[in-house]
Amino acid sequence: MSYTEVVSILEELGLPLAYDHFAEGEAPDPPFICYLYPESIPFGADDTVYFQFHELDIEVYTDIKDPALEKRVESLLTAHELFFQKNETWIDEEKLYEVLYTVTVDVEAEEDTDHE
Repeated sequence: MSYTEVVSILEELGLPLAYDHFAEGEAPDPPFICYLYPESIPFGADDTVYFQFHELDIEVYTDIKDPALEKRVESLLTAHELFFQKNETWIDEEKLYEVLYTVTVDVEAEEDTDHE
């Protein structure tokens, strides 16, 4: 799955979307989504990395508990055959709920078309 495909899938929710974070002072009103790839998960043998999976974190921010939105996110991930784990936390200083969906993906390299 390419980075572009991940963005395309998340855009189906129709919510503001940013990689990692919105610029300071430019965060939209909730709900909104931030996503990032915080770590790789290597598979290897014989002192060689043969393959890398990547952790994809999808952070859904709301100012109220929103089970209907969570169901939409989970249905979307399931429809795209993305197995996920879910965690939730209240961020007191931001007065926001963060529902974190962690997905393991095979990130495909995208062609660099800027240098042709």
